[in-house]
Amino acid sequence: MSEPLTTLIDLPAATRPLPARTFWRRALRHRSFVLGGALSLVVLASALLSLVWTPWSPYEIDIASKLRPPSAAHWLGTDSFGRDIVSLLLAGARSTIMVGIIAVSIGLTFGVCLGLVAAARRGWTEEIIMRFSDFTFAFPAVLSAIMLAAVVGPGMVTSIVAIGIFQIPTLTRLTRGSANAIWAREFVLAARAAGKGAFRITIEHVLPNILSILIVQVTIQFALAILAEAALSYLGLGTQPPQPSWGRMLNDAQTLLFQSPMLAVYPGAAIAIAVLGLNLLGDGLRDLLDPRLARER
Repeated sequence: MSEPLTTLIDLPAATRPLPARTFWRRALRHRSFVLGGALSLVVLASALLSLVWTPWSPYEIDIASKLRPPSAAHWLGTDSFGRDIVSLLLAGARSTIMVGIIAVSIGLTFGVCLGLVAAARRGWTEEIIMRFSDFTFAFPAVLSAIMLAAVVGPGMVTSIVAIGIFQIPTLTRLTRGSANAIWAREFVLAARAAGKGAFRITIEHVLPNILSILIVQVTIQFALAILAEAALSYLGLGTQPPQPSWGRMLNDAQTLLFQSPMLAVYPGAAIAIAVLGLNLLGDGLRDLLDPRLARER
């Protein structure tokens, strides 16, 4: 009696994911994953904390208390407007993470969909999508933000749209390349022989097998989005006053580098911690989600 068709189109043993217990046991021994996860959690916890509590109002200006050194009342001192630095950092983390999440979500949604369609349809459809990606890739986030600011004005929405658009071609190319490799696998050919359509194969077989690659890439794109948001805010194209932002804090501190250099160190360190944490987390996830590396260790 012939083997059931459902067995033929099951995932090969080499590509089956490890059990959750095994994954977390390996993850807790992976230094890059643990350190990156800890740093990312610190940034995320800071943003969530700012929703319910900050030592002082990040919007309150007190000129009489400007440029105060660290003290019991102001743990990291105050800026040139008398605002508490700790409160600004906490509220700035909220703005940065919100922009990053929305922008990456835009890039992920459109990029993955376009990449999957290009891999499934091939031919002229693939050619049109990839040429559109090349065209979009020619407009970096800063250039897109300048053009959008000229039309609708600078602001958080401008930075979100500009960063999101810049994310699309990268994720489209990655998705299309990874999906093409899966479409050539034997279990996909068996699924096509069983009469499954391109859409069903994409959802049931292609997407689950490239999900780990996308997860790793999202952490990298999130780090790039944080850098882009800080750059746009520094240039005055992103988050606008009085909303705190790490990039705005750097912009406000540039004229006081010799008088109070720590005003630039604090937001710069926050950006570095966030980006470093996400990059380490991405490296750790890459090692943990790769089936070949998972079974070598």
